[in-house]
Amino acid sequence: MLTQKNEDLNFVPNEYSCSKQGTDLFVFSFRLSLLPPKMVLVLNGVLQDDCPMDTASLFMQHPIYRDYAQQLLNIPTKSVGPVGLLYVGQREMAAAAPHDKNINIIGTDDATTCIIVVVRHSGSGAVALAHFDGTGVDEAVCTMVARVQELALGYPEGRIELQLIGGYRDPQSYGEEVFYNIMQSFHKHHLEIDLTQACVGELNTVLRGDVNCPIVYGVGVNIKTGEIFPAAFPERGPDRELRDARIFMGAQNVLDIYDAALGMLRIGPFNYDPLRGADLWLAQSDEFLLQHLSSSPDVEPPHFAMHMRATIRFIQENQFPAITVFRDNRPRYYRRDEATGFWSLVRY
Repeated sequence: MLTQKNEDLNFVPNEYSCSKQGTDLFVFSFRLSLLPPKMVLVLNGVLQDDCPMDTASLFMQHPIYRDYAQQLLNIPTKSVGPVGLLYVGQREMAAAAPHDKNINIIGTDDATTCIIVVVRHSGSGAVALAHFDGTGVDEAVCTMVARVQELALGYPEGRIELQLIGGYRDPQSYGEEVFYNIMQSFHKHHLEIDLTQACVGELNTVLRGDVNCPIVYGVGVNIKTGEIFPAAFPERGPDRELRDARIFMGAQNVLDIYDAALGMLRIGPFNYDPLRGADLWLAQSDEFLLQHLSSSPDVEPPHFAMHMRATIRFIQENQFPAITVFRDNRPRYYRRDEATGFWSLVRY
């Protein structure tokens, strides 16, 4: 997980001072108000007065979720190619309906201390997926549910179902913080939301040597059938470096990247301040980047440092994206090319 503290990133890295940035950005100052929320979260078919404070409480009070998690873990991990894929990055979300001709699979990966959230309407099959690291969750939860409701209009009535995957038992309990934040946000929502999967915390953890590791790093959702499965995505475009730069430089919101009405992927516009010391960051070893830019350096995938270098180079080359990338303050729109199946940049 790309990590980031609420600190100025414009500093020179040295062996004594570094901020964190990785595959699941930090920003863990998000304990919510403890005022009693509305009673809307449904666990194992029962409306809840109180929201579980942590994963241990959830599994102790509702052990059925252990069985649900094991069913997911029993599914082999699939490698999903780019054709028909809508890839959602960290601190992003997207929503689509089964009849969308542009998308077959919506998914995300590289989640270590992050948690992947899937919201689905059982009547229409409309689904939203997000990759949460703890920042911007309240607003994003409302947006996810609203998008699913919009896509479900005119379809049979159904339940709003919630599935959580990720957030292993990391040494600093960052995953537990993210879990708490997500559960509180959904419990405050005015609609009844039925938690149907919670493959999180200890249920998504395996001991390798003396190190706790995630079992599932990513998931895909087949929007035509509703099937959810462990997944890896070799290609994470389009605009991967641009999207990662937004997180690296401290964006505080979860970006909705898909316009279902237009059938187009939409990025930006956004801006960030120049990054001082980019050359010095790039001069550091892979191990240095891993230790200082990740919330979970012991369990990151092998491509972590390579992706961080690509992101830093992009920031270095685009110090003012409002000028160099988002000309006229317009988003970058991508449409699915019917011949190749890939996303192609278009003027809109």
